[in-house]
Amino acid sequence: MAFHGGGWWAFLSQDEEQDQPVVTRDLLARVWHFARPYTREVVLLLLSILLTTGITLVTPLLMRTLIDDVIPNADTRMLSLLALALIAVPILNGVVGVWQRKLSAYVGEQIIFDLRCAVYEHFQRMSLRFFTQSRTGELMSRLNNDVVGAQQAVSNTLIAIFSNIVQVIGTLAIMIALEWRLTLLGLVVLPFFYLPARRIGRVLRDLRRKSMVLNAEMNATMNETLNVSGALLVKLFGREERELARFRRDSAAVRDLGIHSAVIGRWFFMVLGIIGAVGSALVYWVGGYLTIQGAFTIGTIVAFGAYLSQLYGPLMALTNAPVEFAQSMVSFERVFEVLDIPVEIAAAPDAPPLREVAGQITFDQVTFDYATTGEKGAALAEVVRYDWGSGETLLRRGRNRKPRSVAYRANGAADGAEADGANGVEAGAPRRVALHEVDFRIEPGQLAALVGPSGAGKTTITYLIPRLYDPTGGRVLIDGHDLRDVTLHSLAENIGMVTQETYLFYDTIRANLLYARPDATEAEMVAAARAANIHDFVAGLPDGYDTVVGERGYRLSGGERQRVAIARVILKNPRILVLDEATSHLDSLSEALIQDALQHVMEGRTSLVIAHRLSTILAADVILVMDEGRLVERGTHDELLARGGLYASLYETQFRAQV
Repeated sequence: MAFHGGGWWAFLSQDEEQDQPVVTRDLLARVWHFARPYTREVVLLLLSILLTTGITLVTPLLMRTLIDDVIPNADTRMLSLLALALIAVPILNGVVGVWQRKLSAYVGEQIIFDLRCAVYEHFQRMSLRFFTQSRTGELMSRLNNDVVGAQQAVSNTLIAIFSNIVQVIGTLAIMIALEWRLTLLGLVVLPFFYLPARRIGRVLRDLRRKSMVLNAEMNATMNETLNVSGALLVKLFGREERELARFRRDSAAVRDLGIHSAVIGRWFFMVLGIIGAVGSALVYWVGGYLTIQGAFTIGTIVAFGAYLSQLYGPLMALTNAPVEFAQSMVSFERVFEVLDIPVEIAAAPDAPPLREVAGQITFDQVTFDYATTGEKGAALAEVVRYDWGSGETLLRRGRNRKPRSVAYRANGAADGAEADGANGVEAGAPRRVALHEVDFRIEPGQLAALVGPSGAGKTTITYLIPRLYDPTGGRVLIDGHDLRDVTLHSLAENIGMVTQETYLFYDTIRANLLYARPDATEAEMVAAARAANIHDFVAGLPDGYDTVVGERGYRLSGGERQRVAIARVILKNPRILVLDEATSHLDSLSEALIQDALQHVMEGRTSLVIAHRLSTILAADVILVMDEGRLVERGTHDELLARGGLYASLYETQFRAQV
């Protein structure tokens, strides 16, 4: 952003009309809800502010006594006492200030702790839809920047406003008691403080907002190019220079805006300093004249000069206090917006756990629509997005593009955007129904193979079983129990899932395995690793099970990551297994090891597999053939081949080559 033409005064003449946050009684009540547990500390904090303000106001009175009484009367004893008092005042003020800072830090940090835990807990309860429709960077911003902003509103803005009000009231009271005429004279320049402070305060806030946008762009560039996947893409396409140029552009924008903000701020304080000097000069001029006339003493003039400097600073700050207070509440609003998002997938308060699971899975006329099942409100209500290319939710690139508000429907998809899934969830046209009255049953201990063309609804079925989503119509049952009538924790305990995209934490192999069962013994962990055909590989590593796998497990190969994931599920020992058997991107040795490991993990369990290999299909007790969200065929391999339908066609085009 640059300033042209008439310079900074022309810049200040811009329209002041800007969107102002509205501070409502409900918002203040919710803020107080988080501050209420620390009422005692808040009261002590307010008392400490009163105490420090009172101590600060003592010094000019001491100076007046020194000049008017002690020095003219040659009172050496009182001179010594006043000298000690002038030393004691800053010491006492400093001690009380430390106590005040401790109280404000305690209250602020406790509130940020409570808010952060509340937001993170709410995130943990959100459905998969919430995360597929939200940007990770935005969630992190709500959890970090907005929560910290809320803490600063409590520990900085509110305390500063209260301190300034107390100081203005106390200073004016003493000044009026000393000499009301000089007090009115000092206040004559107040309008000249108010007008520049209001105008430039708005300008500086606008610059801060633009700075946040530009910093977000720079952070987005770093986030996209410094993670493993982004760095790999940059190197594969040889775009290091392009990314450096893009980063330099974003960094330059932040730099230029910082320079402009500093210049505007310096002009601002220079003008205020001149206005303050004019006010002080008027007081000394008129006061000096009256002193010469014998109206009051030299000490009174000196005290007035000191009080005047203590008055102008708080008055200048308070000119923008209402707007600053409203702006500080924005962070609370953004935090509360997250906390107000309804939990889409939740168990009833009195829901019983799922016990002694046999493993029967029933789909009873199940219909599922990605576009309508989120109408309870599974994502942030409304956010400002910035365009780059055709991406609906990509942060904008380039300083010449304007932000575009995108209103998000309750399910998190932008109006006019496609309602897509993620991590393998089939995407399609707006409001596309992913499943149409799907009806089947898998008996305990059976292996069911899901086959069908891409986009047929296979992954959607696997996501409904662990209740990552709820069906739009119909029911999903385990052992006759509707999944919505049992606890989510018991479902997670009894269902194991291995997805095609394996995710490992940046931690050791041991920690990633024990994530399934933190109380598992070393022997149980090793046994699971042996069953997954990964133990020999891990044992051959220099650090064994204490080897750190790196970001998303990228220090391991694709096959090794999948086998670690399989070992993790084996260690969990679920009664029901749901997995995507995709191994086409692996070498033949890794594929063979994984297929052998899957045979181990499926033994004695009810298994639903998105099958990509003929061997799995031939071993299946029942094959479920999906097409465009409908279950079109079911049966064994021989039965389905004999029908000559879709399965027979898929066999000829996809599976026959594996024979």
